[in-house]
Amino acid sequence: MAITFYKYQGTGNDFIIIDNRGQKIDKNNTKRIAELCDRRFGIGADGFILLENDDFSDFKMVYFNADGNESSMCGNGGRCITAFAKFLGIINNEAKFNAIDGIHYAKIKTNIVHLQMSNVDDVELYSDHVFLDTGSPHHVEVVEDLSNLDVKLKGSKIRYSEPYNASGSNVNFVEPLSNNSFSVRTYERGVENETLSCGTGVTAVALAMHAKKLTKSNEVNLNTPGGELVVSFKSKENGYDNIWLIGPAEQVYKGEFVW
Repeated sequence: MAITFYKYQGTGNDFIIIDNRGQKIDKNNTKRIAELCDRRFGIGADGFILLENDDFSDFKMVYFNADGNESSMCGNGGRCITAFAKFLGIINNEAKFNAIDGIHYAKIKTNIVHLQMSNVDDVELYSDHVFLDTGSPHHVEVVEDLSNLDVKLKGSKIRYSEPYNASGSNVNFVEPLSNNSFSVRTYERGVENETLSCGTGVTAVALAMHAKKLTKSNEVNLNTPGGELVVSFKSKENGYDNIWLIGPAEQVYKGEFVW
């Protein structure tokens, strides 16, 4: 069976996206999803996303990591599927959609997608890192000489270390650039490698830097290998709300594969 797919990218974080409102994709076929995400033997992508009908919102986002397993929230994927929904004519410039971590709101201004992220009620501060969940779990660690860091090597060690053994954590390495600007490199679980950008990751970094008092700003610029993202938020007594992930989302090409 021939399936039409679209390739999208948001600051280098790339996804295979499919209109699955007709339920043509078997979501249990994780092996095939992993094959399609393989960069040598498949299409190649950091993740695989299905757009489906939803009873309570404009659409539903079903997200799979590159290893074929259904995963937690993907911020850049959420921005890309919003752009895809506009392309399909499901929405105009505003969206309400359902994801694994609940309802999200989004709005599009030109090709810049603003995605409201889940509230964060718990930020765990440690001597050498910060841990928090922004829809996906994230370890955030400030380092020096970020450009020369072996992210895959160091990230893979932390990803399965205590206390992350059960399901693992994404790992973000951060270098301050100014009082509201930070460079970020991320090791993503499920991809098991560095990605050019991670939406939930930069969101976690922005909140972590504010919690550590390395920035006083409620709007933080994040420089990733794939481009620039902005995270805005409001701090509250226990955590953060009104969190927005802001950046570009682009359709790269359209194609077909045999399912």
